[in-house]
Amino acid sequence: MGSSRPLGSMGRRVALMVSAAALLAGSASARTGIVPAVGARGAPPAARAGAPVGGAVPSPLTDPSLGLRTGPVAVPLALELPSLGVNASVSGVGLTAKNVMDAPTGPAGDPVWQQAFWYRGSAIPGAKSTALIAGHVDGPRGAPAVFGRIDALRPGDPIVVRDLRSGLRVRFAVTESLTYPLDAASDPEVLTRIYGAGPVAGTKPRRSVDGLAHLTLITCAGTFRNGTHDHRLVVYATRTA
Repeated sequence: MGSSRPLGSMGRRVALMVSAAALLAGSASARTGIVPAVGARGAPPAARAGAPVGGAVPSPLTDPSLGLRTGPVAVPLALELPSLGVNASVSGVGLTAKNVMDAPTGPAGDPVWQQAFWYRGSAIPGAKSTALIAGHVDGPRGAPAVFGRIDALRPGDPIVVRDLRSGLRVRFAVTESLTYPLDAASDPEVLTRIYGAGPVAGTKPRRSVDGLAHLTLITCAGTFRNGTHDHRLVVYATRTA
């Protein structure tokens, strides 16, 4: 997710998907991406998976009939990274025609660069499953975007997803940050950890095996070469309250 390379490239739209076979490059010009794809069985509507861990879960964020092929929609969430001073609005995104997760872009100064993107095929943040949120690392002119400094997050740092309707604050703590080279991210275990077992298999979100509510943040990292960044930075967190 980058500057003139949003999510790792230049262009009007960036795909953010890891395919079931490989972690693809985030290039708008090449129309590839950085986050796991749904499986071959298609793109089910977003669904809430499991019960809350230690508290309530936001009520459904979109119309249940909304398919993943529908373009980005506003969702009533805000993402807070207190240690970085980030308080971002959230857009709910689905899949592009090429079966990759969408991430809107715009001209320099467009608010979209400071928005986070919740994948509607993942769990609602706070459910006993895995919610996936992506963000650009920089904007068209190289200025830091919403996830421009998530490499500074450390284990124990708080992450808050706030429901703008009810004021509910779903709190997570960072457990680990990992940077994956593209050729290492096709491992099924990596894909499942990033995205959750359901979306990788082409189904709705599944209840987590460990009974915890997981949150994954993802953006581009490394060197920009051959039309994409050569790594992906993934921050893992679990719900604390």
